[in-house]
Amino acid sequence: MKQVKDYVRTIPNFPEEGIMFRDITTVVADADGLKLAVDEMTKCLDGIEFDAIVGLESRGFIFGMPMAYNTHKPFVLVRKKGKLPRETVSVKYDLEYGSAEIEVHKEDIKPGERVVLVDDLLATGGTMSAAAELVEKLGAKVVKMVFLLELSGLEGRKKLEGYDVSAVVSYEGK
Repeated sequence: MKQVKDYVRTIPNFPEEGIMFRDITTVVADADGLKLAVDEMTKCLDGIEFDAIVGLESRGFIFGMPMAYNTHKPFVLVRKKGKLPRETVSVKYDLEYGSAEIEVHKEDIKPGERVVLVDDLLATGGTMSAAAELVEKLGAKVVKMVFLLELSGLEGRKKLEGYDVSAVVSYEGK
């Protein structure tokens, strides 16, 4: 029986020499791979009580929305600054070279809600940490973080210490 890892294509030396790029487009381009990925990520929620799934732009949408559908929960989008039309709340965070800002519609996350955060990749943990700060700013509680892939060599879990973090596939390197 195939595993999610079997659908991920590794491309050496992209985008630069020494990097092993983990390509998830080969997962979603295969019906069996996509179903398996979504099912495995949804299994990470077994035993977790939650009210909504929050997906991070943009690949968190790919996996988070079908997870919300499968669990009959609302799906909330966290987007890059300036992409949402209604009143938003935002958080700025640092990147390796510069900064970024993400936002969510203020009314989409309610105080006291238990939310699951979803993205495709756990690398340094910066974006997911900012997303957690964003939903907590609105009074919600992050009860789980789910990723399809993790690059454990980048130590993103350290930045997410104190949260319940799961990844379907973990790679040792960067």
